Amino acid sequence: MFGLTRIKSYEKGLLFEYGDFVRLLEPGKYRLWSSLWSRTRHRIGVVSTLLTRFEHPLLDVLLQDAAMRDALKIVELADHERALVWKDGRLAYIVGPGRHAFWNEPYKIEVEVFDTDVPRFDHAKLDAVMAFDVGSKWLISVDVSDYEDALLFKDGAIVETLRKGRHVFWNTVGRVRWSVVDRREQVADVAGQEIMTKDKVTLRVNLLVAYQVVDSVKAVTVVTDHGQALYREAQLVLRAAVGTRTLDTLLADKESVSGEVRNALASRAQGFGVAIKSVGLKDIILPGEMKTILNQVIEAEKSAQANLIRRREETAAARSQANTAKLLAENPTLARMKEFEQLGEILSGTRSTFVFGGGDLSEQIRGLVGSACGDDS
Repeated sequence: MFGLTRIKSYEKGLLFEYGDFVRLLEPGKYRLWSSLWSRTRHRIGVVSTLLTRFEHPLLDVLLQDAAMRDALKIVELADHERALVWKDGRLAYIVGPGRHAFWNEPYKIEVEVFDTDVPRFDHAKLDAVMAFDVGSKWLISVDVSDYEDALLFKDGAIVETLRKGRHVFWNTVGRVRWSVVDRREQVADVAGQEIMTKDKVTLRVNLLVAYQVVDSVKAVTVVTDHGQALYREAQLVLRAAVGTRTLDTLLADKESVSGEVRNALASRAQGFGVAIKSVGLKDIILPGEMKTILNQVIEAEKSAQANLIRRREETAAARSQANTAKLLAENPTLARMKEFEQLGEILSGTRSTFVFGGGDLSEQIRGLVGSACGDDS
């Protein structure tokens, strides 16, 4: 008796005899003896070509058959190669080193092979590749803004500086990583540290430093963290600048301290690719007892200044009176005019009527004023 095996239009048959591959069977009907002996001797394995990728433990043996090689698209990849397999224009597989087989039908199969010794991956359908469900297994994507630089490292060495845009690389050959550097101007707030001035006064100073990365390679390779390195250098430079000044000098001229810190810090920061834009002393914080003493000193200084101003004004007034008296003594007419002015001030607002007779008018006025003063007493 015969057993019937039907191979559909989207299938292929693999005929084995005693476990050895005999040939490829195309779609159709095949009759084999159905006895126990015949089932042991012959076997047909049916596979679907709709799965596209053909995987079999005896693949190397099967490919020795010419019909099998014609029915399959074979992709041979070395250790440094990868391939994209497209099925009817859609990405179906990303495969690595080894031998891979894909049915030539019922789909149109296209294969692109890439050399990963060149780590950058460029493709016309880059977005479609990155959206592929296993794309992240084979590829890494770096998105760089217009104010950033991204340094690409392969096996510990910088291979490229990346600018604005999306950059994609193979991540399965060597050790690939990247470091992103922000090139915008930034501000470091150097928190208060206790510093002793030249005259042994301990205070705390807060510093603001505006800076910008101008050499991304130095900022990443010379120091482990350029922001922390700048912070540390700012503390050291500030301590050195304050330690050479007395408290009075520091409070009187903070700008000179800022300028000294900026010059020293700019020289050091240049070594790791950072430019200093500005430096400013934000706060100078004194201990509580020092604040009290300083307030007392200021109060005493202001009081002394007020006394000095008051004495100067009194001296100026006395000098002015002496000059006036000398001028009146030397000019009798001016003295009489001054007397008339004073009389006018005395009689202002009154309705009295005075009649003067012959003789010296000024003597009559003085007599009148004298009698008026006597009446008041």
